[in-house]
Amino acid sequence: MQERPGELWPATLVRRLRVVVSDSVRAMNVPDDLRYSSDHEWARLEDGSIRIGITDYAQDALGDVVYVDVPEVGATVAANEKVSEVESTKSVSDIYAPISGTVMAVNTELADAPERLNSDPYGEGWICVIQPDDPAQVDALLDATAYTTLIDG
Repeated sequence: MQERPGELWPATLVRRLRVVVSDSVRAMNVPDDLRYSSDHEWARLEDGSIRIGITDYAQDALGDVVYVDVPEVGATVAANEKVSEVESTKSVSDIYAPISGTVMAVNTELADAPERLNSDPYGEGWICVIQPDDPAQVDALLDATAYTTLIDG
């Protein structure tokens, strides 16, 4: 049987649907209440401290996370310097502190469940909490709109 103009036979329709589905891209989750670094870390202000982790975009690019090296509590960190390391099935990546300060808490649960960075990057997948040297540093980070522009660009 031949297709008539404007009419699709099932096999042709299935081929076209496969192309559309395989070309689709998952929308990234970029919560409005967070700030972001250009290195794909997020920062959430919580009672004067800053909880940090990696963004949905970063965890998606990393692939399945298999190990997270968290910083030591009490460590002094500088903005844009390595604070953690994440190993995935694809690579090993440094995680950078979005602000300067002192590490007040770390997510020790990541030792047994590093996949939380993939499954819940903005919740149970947080990496550490930093007491900032200067809370105004957070204002210099990207808001959700600017970060979305960065990752869409």
